[in-house]
Amino acid sequence: MFTGIITDVGEVIGAEGGRFAIRSRYDADGIVFGASIACDGCCLTVVAVRADGEGSAFTVDVSNETLSKTTLGAWQAGRRVNLERALKAGDELGGHIVSGHVDGVGRIVSMHADGESLRVLLEVPEEIAPYIAPKGSVALDGTSLTVNEVDGLRFGVNLIPATLTQTTWGRKKPGDEINVEIDLFARYVARIMEFRE
Repeated sequence: MFTGIITDVGEVIGAEGGRFAIRSRYDADGIVFGASIACDGCCLTVVAVRADGEGSAFTVDVSNETLSKTTLGAWQAGRRVNLERALKAGDELGGHIVSGHVDGVGRIVSMHADGESLRVLLEVPEEIAPYIAPKGSVALDGTSLTVNEVDGLRFGVNLIPATLTQTTWGRKKPGDEINVEIDLFARYVARIMEFRE
């Protein structure tokens, strides 16, 4: 489990088929084989790790299912990715409960300044849209965000300056694709309602 609070921005340094190597500032001694790290919101399992400068380089294997349902299929060396280590017992839950199981890919429609913040309008596939609610939570590229408004397949979020500088959001632009994870509770409520109909 994760919180959607990004703790590092890593860099893809190797991409071959479904195997990616990612450089991070995380201490290599603190990453064990089998550890879960959310990479742009996707919960991935570490299969190798080594010290790399002041941090680490870890390797993950990605299934064809994940490659087809997320932005990972387009990852190339040099791409910057949001990273978050898995929660430990007693950690602060600063964002919202995030599983790292991406529901689909959205697209940035527009971005514009709103005071010191940035307003972002996104569009999601029809199968995801019903689970996104005003003032609800959503994880976008692994970042826990609050939904401002919803209009059909589109919804808006507001990014504060800290989010823009501490994540990959400061590099995003209209047209970019984004990994979307709907709120965990919305997913379960919808499933329960299926059986009540």
